[in-house]
Amino acid sequence: MPSTHVALLRGINLAGKNRLPMQDLIEMFENGGCGGAAAYIQSGNIIFTAAPAVASRIAALITAQIKKRFGFDIPVVLRTADELKEVISNNPFLKAGVAEKELHVMFLADAPDAGHIRTLDPDRSPPDTYQVRGKEIYLRLPNGMGRSKLSNQYFDSKLATVSTARNWRTVTALIELMKA
Repeated sequence: MPSTHVALLRGINLAGKNRLPMQDLIEMFENGGCGGAAAYIQSGNIIFTAAPAVASRIAALITAQIKKRFGFDIPVVLRTADELKEVISNNPFLKAGVAEKELHVMFLADAPDAGHIRTLDPDRSPPDTYQVRGKEIYLRLPNGMGRSKLSNQYFDSKLATVSTARNWRTVTALIELMKA
């Protein structure tokens, strides 16, 4: 039975880099066997439905098609609607009363092992803080993502996986669109 997913692409259409038309991206998902593909904002958030067999291969398929067609190496991280609901309900900073404008989530392709997590430096970028929970890193960035040293590259290299980040407003908007 098909379920609703969101594909989170890293680093497209940001600051004029890795320009990728959303309609072309939507067509890639549809041609890959997904239904109802739709984009949310221009920075690589595609909501779609897919059977489990299609969903299990779509991230690799889209990454390969983007590379072939546009020449970009773009990581694609997937979450189901249920997984995204869990992300929202498990945010430790939101529960502590932190302002939503300071909140971000880094979505990881794979859950990091405990040994890799221990290599992270909690004092890398004060006053920024983070918590790793499963396949997510919850971030509190009082001065914004652009000023933080808690970058995709840092976490990818330390945790041996691939990540992509979204601000809290985008995360909550995505779950609302996935309910529709």
